[in-house]
Amino acid sequence: MIVFRLALQSLRARWLTALLSVLAIAFSVMLLLGVEKVRTGARQSFADTISGTDLIIGARSGGVQLLLYSVFRIGNATNNMTWQSYKDIAALPDVDWTVPMSLGDSHRGFRVLGTTDHFFKHYRFRGDQKLAFANGSAFSDIFDAVIGADVAAALDYKIGDKIVIGHGLGSVSFLDHGDKPFQVKGVLEKTGTPVDRTVHVSLGAIEAIHVDWQQGAPIPGQSVSAEDVRRMDLTPQSITAMLVGLKTRLAVFRVQRAVNDYAPEPLSAILPGAALQQLWGLVGVAETALAAVSAMVVVTALLGMVTMILTTLNERRREMAILRSVGASPATVLGLLATEAGVLTLAGAVLGTGLLYAGLAISRPWIDRVYGLNLPLAAPTSWELMTLCGIVAAGVLAGFGPAFLAYRRSLADGMTVRV
Repeated sequence: MIVFRLALQSLRARWLTALLSVLAIAFSVMLLLGVEKVRTGARQSFADTISGTDLIIGARSGGVQLLLYSVFRIGNATNNMTWQSYKDIAALPDVDWTVPMSLGDSHRGFRVLGTTDHFFKHYRFRGDQKLAFANGSAFSDIFDAVIGADVAAALDYKIGDKIVIGHGLGSVSFLDHGDKPFQVKGVLEKTGTPVDRTVHVSLGAIEAIHVDWQQGAPIPGQSVSAEDVRRMDLTPQSITAMLVGLKTRLAVFRVQRAVNDYAPEPLSAILPGAALQQLWGLVGVAETALAAVSAMVVVTALLGMVTMILTTLNERRREMAILRSVGASPATVLGLLATEAGVLTLAGAVLGTGLLYAGLAISRPWIDRVYGLNLPLAAPTSWELMTLCGIVAAGVLAGFGPAFLAYRRSLADGMTVRV
């Protein structure tokens, strides 16, 4: 207890350097734990990109590839599945609902998704959250469009604005469907998923803008007006993929096997959760690098604390000698400096944790709204507590270096005046 009181009085006498050391440790701890919070939140948000969907079905391909183009709107399908196959699968007794999806066009760099109003009804993210409209409603006319939050923000679109869909996926399209413009009917609220960066139209609209196209280009001399196309049968011949919800989860593997063995054409059925975990294994390497960088920051802060103690040793040689002369044992001197290091590290760890949680409490709604990243605000996990204990222990151990140097100095050396 005496050693602890002496350590506090000594730190108070050098309060400025002690405060700087505490702040350095606090910010490094805040960074280390903050990276873990972001990593956990990003991983959970990634896993919650799509939920409530039991199977994703498309043309035969790899599971990750099917997930990328159907959920993340990245890349293209190797092939489409026929509309008849979609109807056959939708008619299976275990199937509760289906959402057809057709990809291929874009609007100023944002993907266009052809679907039905079932998409807004059944798509779930972040557990069981439904899609909600910030403005407007789902499409009711063949040339209505529903845009994601990022599309509306980036292009400054409002309800009633006209948009023209471009052919292909480039941000600048040299071929577009300007003769059949769309009108913004609804704007979705921010979800933090690829839905935010998607323009949604009806399946019939995808067929309508391509009735006078062939092999990716307009048919010369043939043009069908928007009014004429409304009177046509716009049932699609094929779609890109479909989302499937089952009546019971117990039927997942039965339906998956039926789809994979479907005779009319080769199809793949994947479990979204399993494919998301596989994809995260490919893209989650960066989290290891972030954790390593954060750990190095903590090590740097501890080294700074040791440097501070070492630089003051020469000034404190007379202090140590006086302590020895009044009966302090070498162990007391050793414990004094080690306790100072421990107090500095503990104060930095507590302050850094407090700053992190205060920052999270203030910024969580903004981060969720702007980036769609749900950062958990919960009690420190066992990993975080173990990490904090490890940092404090490392600080005490780091303090033993300067303490050992002070311990080895003799009383005579401490009382000698050097010129």
